[in-house]
Amino acid sequence: MPFLRRLLIVEWSGLAVAIVLGSVLLAVLTPNFMTEYNIYVMLRSFCVGLLVGFAQMVTLGVGQMNISVGAIGGLVAISFGGMMEALGVPLVLAIPLAIAIGALCGLINGVLTARTGINGFIITLATASAFTGINLGITEAIPFYNMPAALVAFGDERFFAFPYLLIAPIIVTALLMLFFARTVPGRQLLAVGGNPHAADLSGISRERTIVLAHVLSGGLAAIAAVLAVAQLGSAQPSIGADWLLLSFAAPIIGGAALTGGYVSVVGTTLAVILIALIENGMVLANVDPYWVQFLLGALILAAVWLNRWRAVKTGTD
Repeated sequence: MPFLRRLLIVEWSGLAVAIVLGSVLLAVLTPNFMTEYNIYVMLRSFCVGLLVGFAQMVTLGVGQMNISVGAIGGLVAISFGGMMEALGVPLVLAIPLAIAIGALCGLINGVLTARTGINGFIITLATASAFTGINLGITEAIPFYNMPAALVAFGDERFFAFPYLLIAPIIVTALLMLFFARTVPGRQLLAVGGNPHAADLSGISRERTIVLAHVLSGGLAAIAAVLAVAQLGSAQPSIGADWLLLSFAAPIIGGAALTGGYVSVVGTTLAVILIALIENGMVLANVDPYWVQFLLGALILAAVWLNRWRAVKTGTD
């Protein structure tokens, strides 16, 4: 019983309970929910969203925000598609190049934020516009359609209800858990976010850590973009346009501290599962999908209030 008690008091336990109850309710109300194909569709939509949430989560961990997550995704998507269709770059080379482009965008964000001392919100707001401009300037809003058959197959194929697309998010999730729990840079990133002055006194470079967080964010957004291209079967300039709200919703609902210093890989994962569950349930119930935006906003407000309540309660104990 002590194990069960500890499990119930962790910050993501409420999310786990909500997912279980929501799944049971949908299974009772909509028979199609538990079909193999519907579970496949839900897991497939979950893949990109999880990486988008992680891309924002790492910058929140260091006390920063990355408004350009979606813009980086769009730029990487058309760069990825363009280098294969227009330049004939093989898929095995195009994937690491695409991730490198995302990391480079993150490096630009990080260096500008660290060197100027300007809030990351303002820097990434500006670079988001620049990255989007490059995206549309290169493509003139015209997608790249001729993607390699292997990439399209990877985006569509499945083993029963398990989409092959889910392999990459599982690997990334495991690596991020290891990064934050077991590596020095991961602990330093959270230390800088939690107490920058104490981190400075400990000899941790605040500038280097901020740059690292943004590079990781750009790389994760790039992986999300590659998966989005595989999912759609084409490189659309509009990829990433709707990522911003989700990028904040997932880590915040998952328990990340807005001021930095604490993130939850498990919590963010469960938050994305809950969001995918809500979206899928609304589709099955024939509810207007625009209500999803309302629910996400309500969930973010509830999560912020809960985090604030916990902080006050901890401070007064």
